Amino acid sequence: MADSLRHRDIEPAHPGEILGEIAIPATGKSKVEIARLLGISRQSLYDILRKRQSITPNIAVRLGKMFGDGPGIWLRMQQAHDLWHAERELAEEVKAIPTLRAA
Repeated sequence: MADSLRHRDIEPAHPGEILGEIAIPATGKSKVEIARLLGISRQSLYDILRKRQSITPNIAVRLGKMFGDGPGIWLRMQQAHDLWHAERELAEEVKAIPTLRAA
């Protein structure tokens, strides 16, 4: 049902977009300060914000603690983003894979 509720042609936001456009600005802190508080390098944070780095479980735990929403939401955002891209990249290749039914 969840699949039918979202528009499959619209790319889900990368979590870095949410961080850079909503979460970090809402804190009033600089990106450098956020990286320091998270215990990650500035480069890692900037790579996430530029969609060059994915949210790992390690980063998700840190973000979940910082923003009080738990790690799951950050991983689910990353997973939705990655899955959307994988479905498009592999669309032709997976057409040849049969869908099996239980006997």
